[in-house]
Amino acid sequence: MLEMAGIHKAFGQNKVLTGVDFNLKEASVHALMGENGAGKSTLMKILVGIHAKDKGEIKFQNKNVEYKDAQMSEDAGITFIHQELNIWPELTVLENLFIGKEMKNKFGILNEKKMKKEALKVFEKLNFNISLKKVAGKCSIGEQQMIEIAKALMTNAKIIIMDEPTAALTDKEITQLFKLIKTLQKQGVSFVYISHRMAEIFEISDEITVMRDGKTVLYKETKDTNYDEIVKSMVGRDLTEQFPKRTVTPGETVMEVKSLSNDVQGIKDISFSLKQGEILGFSGLMGAGRTEIMRSLFGIDKGHKDIEIKGKSVSIKTPEDAMKHGLGLITENRKDEGLILDFSIEHNMVLPSLKSFSNKGFIKEQSTHVFADQISKRLNIKTDRKALVSSLSGGNQQKVVLAKWIGTGAQILILDEPTRGIDVGAKREIYQLMNELTERGVSIIMISSELPEVIGMSDRVIVVQEGSIKGEVEHEYITEENIMTLATGGELHATNHS
Repeated sequence: MLEMAGIHKAFGQNKVLTGVDFNLKEASVHALMGENGAGKSTLMKILVGIHAKDKGEIKFQNKNVEYKDAQMSEDAGITFIHQELNIWPELTVLENLFIGKEMKNKFGILNEKKMKKEALKVFEKLNFNISLKKVAGKCSIGEQQMIEIAKALMTNAKIIIMDEPTAALTDKEITQLFKLIKTLQKQGVSFVYISHRMAEIFEISDEITVMRDGKTVLYKETKDTNYDEIVKSMVGRDLTEQFPKRTVTPGETVMEVKSLSNDVQGIKDISFSLKQGEILGFSGLMGAGRTEIMRSLFGIDKGHKDIEIKGKSVSIKTPEDAMKHGLGLITENRKDEGLILDFSIEHNMVLPSLKSFSNKGFIKEQSTHVFADQISKRLNIKTDRKALVSSLSGGNQQKVVLAKWIGTGAQILILDEPTRGIDVGAKREIYQLMNELTERGVSIIMISSELPEVIGMSDRVIVVQEGSIKGEVEHEYITEENIMTLATGGELHATNHS
């Protein structure tokens, strides 16, 4: 039904796809798998015309095609339901279904009666019962997902692409979704199902294609493969020498976190310890809840928790409390949450520790100048401290964020995606700084979506799955296979972890 052959795509110097092949049969559910960054979503965006391919061929129903935009592909019968649902929360279910495709009578007046009739016809096909007058924002995520599928069917979709469709669904909603997929399959609709969840893949799919580093590395019928083969295909690459050797032996426990829960964020009963001089990696798939755990721990988001630091029970209800007890947090989104972009490098660096640079309410500017110059030299930030932080590269901005927390004297640093979006040279400098900090007794919690980074830098790894700790892997057992097995809901054999 669909053939994509030799698809290439680069964004500038970054080669995202390098000759991908993907075939989809009629009335089939085809799972498209791979780690974050493997190129799955890019491939599908090329199919529906969101991105233009650089090279390669696409055939749909034996005809060469190249769609210029998503509307063109939708008109041809290919619909992409993105992970971030395209719902207008203030509009009703009916208005969402027909947005941009409103039915009108010969006088140009909205024909609501006809629209309701068409909508109910599709809902009946889906065995989906919801009021058309309901405001979409008041619908559950599962209901919103069904609305998106109904929209796809109203365009007579022949192929529906679903990107992580169950990431925010309840078990009941997932069961309903799978019934729906099977019903539509019987009616001749094909699905491309992008997901990391192994159990789902083996339950719902007929075929599996695995991508790695912008290439197709495996195609199998689902019945002819197994969990281990898929994991090996997803992660089978060598680590480079970019990670400096860890020289620190972690010491005594400096922090104990018990029963951390946040119902709003879906975080359940998180308990772990952190040792002096340790880099404790937090791994898991996107949406697993790693960032939410750290935000609750740091007091940004509310939630229940019991925390001991150096054997003493402490209360952390706000970021101010966290800082008072020696914690620092480098957030995932440095531009929105980690920096004030129209402030200078120096002002950003000293912001959290202004008290230590002031006397009787007046800031000692000479002290801030010395600190900013010294730490800029140490971190190899070559720009003048007076320059706006917005003028820096991503790597240098990240160094400024690190500098401001070093300035507070924080003894426990939480680094959320510390090297996201920065070049290899800057990454290595940050890794070396992390090593130096731990040599001075600082303890680090590192959240990272990059498995090589987790393996290259962590003394121990905690794997989070769907808001809970799925397992812990000690240093000598930290491998991509062990982490991915836990992250996708599997269990480790006794010989694979301590």
